[in-house]
Amino acid sequence: MKQSKQIVDKRRQEILHQVIEKGSIRVEDMVRNLNVSSLTIRRDFQYLEDQGLIERFHGGAKIIEKKTTKEDELLKERNRIAKYAATLVNDGDILFINTSRTALSMIRYITAKAVTVITNNGNAINEPHSPEVTVILTGGELRYVKGTMVGEFALDSVNKSWATKTFLGCSGLSSKVGMTTDILNEVKINEAMFNRSHVKSYILADHTKIGKICSFVSCPISMITDVITDQKADEKEINQLTKQNIQVIKVP
Repeated sequence: MKQSKQIVDKRRQEILHQVIEKGSIRVEDMVRNLNVSSLTIRRDFQYLEDQGLIERFHGGAKIIEKKTTKEDELLKERNRIAKYAATLVNDGDILFINTSRTALSMIRYITAKAVTVITNNGNAINEPHSPEVTVILTGGELRYVKGTMVGEFALDSVNKSWATKTFLGCSGLSSKVGMTTDILNEVKINEAMFNRSHVKSYILADHTKIGKICSFVSCPISMITDVITDQKADEKEINQLTKQNIQVIKVP
């Protein structure tokens, strides 16, 4: 039976992620991991190669070697932040995750069991994750191109829920102001997620966000307790955060 486009796209996205993650992959490994035929995997490899995303070799595929750009490095740093954040998730946790791409990426790295993720990020539909992770979308007004869910419906869903932990990405994080965003209609939802976590609320912010102040405050500096960033984060700004009793983790 012919598979739906959504299933095919999700499988190819996972193959591409594995190539990027490992550098190269074998057909036999993908057959075993994705539970499909070797012919299907070879067709997927061919499609991704035609798109200029991977390079095939006998029995497998590898990443296309190219010069590393600043965007590539930033993506790797955000990915490392997401990986580390996933290690903070325990069995049975209920998580709030907002519209941040970095925060959403951590879903694929969660290894804990019986985890529930509540998010207003519509892109979660196509994010690969363990069968031990249940994803619940808040619903609400879907905003393109970002794919976020906002408005009273989304906010009401969050306000009817409690999480053990919250992981929020941001547009800016300043020791003077706190967590900020450029998108007004995401502020109340970010606030609700932050406040309705009864164990920990983490802010994920790569170095380009540290010290930056955007238009709208989602969380004042006085309420922030934990920040996860990368090694390139401005040291002076990090010192100012730690002076305010904020634990800052700089992921290696």
